[in-house]
Amino acid sequence: MTDSRKHDQANGAVETSLDSGNILSVSGLTKHFPVRGGIFLGQTGVVHAVDDVSFSIKKGETLGLVGESGCGKTTLGRCVMGLYPPTAGKVFLHGKNMALENSRQMKSMRLQMQMIFQDPFESLNARHTVGEILREKYIIHGKKRVGTDQEIKTLLERVGLSGDDIHRFPHEFSGGQRQRIGIARAISLNPRVVICDEPVSALDVSVQSQILNLMVTLQREMGLTYLFISHDLAVVKHVSDRIAVMYLGKIVEFTTARALYKHPYHPYTRALLSAIPLPDPLARKQRIILKGEVPSPETPPPGCRFHTRCPHVMDICSTKEPKLKPLKVQGSPHLTACHLYF
Repeated sequence: MTDSRKHDQANGAVETSLDSGNILSVSGLTKHFPVRGGIFLGQTGVVHAVDDVSFSIKKGETLGLVGESGCGKTTLGRCVMGLYPPTAGKVFLHGKNMALENSRQMKSMRLQMQMIFQDPFESLNARHTVGEILREKYIIHGKKRVGTDQEIKTLLERVGLSGDDIHRFPHEFSGGQRQRIGIARAISLNPRVVICDEPVSALDVSVQSQILNLMVTLQREMGLTYLFISHDLAVVKHVSDRIAVMYLGKIVEFTTARALYKHPYHPYTRALLSAIPLPDPLARKQRIILKGEVPSPETPPPGCRFHTRCPHVMDICSTKEPKLKPLKVQGSPHLTACHLYF
């Protein structure tokens, strides 16, 4: 038995190493950022952005990752992408440990995994035309014989833009159009996995559904696998097959989208779901108001990190950290990290 399998079984998590069908696997991923201060800028503390996170995504699946702002979702996505080096843990793509690959192999693996960023304006070079932005990836990866004007125009039309936009600059587009350019850049080299970091949170509500429908269509046509990061559970429900709920650097609940919305078990998940607005203005539902503020990731609470705000807190919650374990429920596998059930 490999070390990664031992780690997963010890935490009751979904197996994350070399299982058949898992295109992307994460095992024990941890990311800490040093805090520096003083005259000599010495290290004065550590920000626990992501702590011991494990999950797997199957080919063609969408895994939604949700939680409040500052819970570590974006940091996790950037670690998976390789933009941040993880403090500990492993990331497997097609069963290969990305940390063990050399620079040439890593560049080849990058062809298979791309990212859509939250702010489409910040992620696009304002000095380059759309054609130059989309052609850049072909040049970086040595595909100089492709990326012609006609191919770029076809790519733009595939995401709902005009081929004539190839000579325009990012500032000449609306927010939704710029995000379409970001999506076109992400799919230009036919990747297998796309990490979507809050891809619609900066857009108007009227535009969000258009972008989400585009992403679903591209997934179906290209066989894409998505890690969809968002703080909006209503959006995640629309696109996800399974959902992982994250709080202060840790996953606290993990199951299918249908099971999560029908029977949430963790108190934090219940609070998040109760905040989803209903489309009927006359409808009423009970809101769960969490008391207090989210603790600082620099000094996370001992035991369960949610116990300082939990309405069901017990003595054990402040001393013993709950593990992510499977619940004994019928239907889809349902994991949660809560002392109420174990």
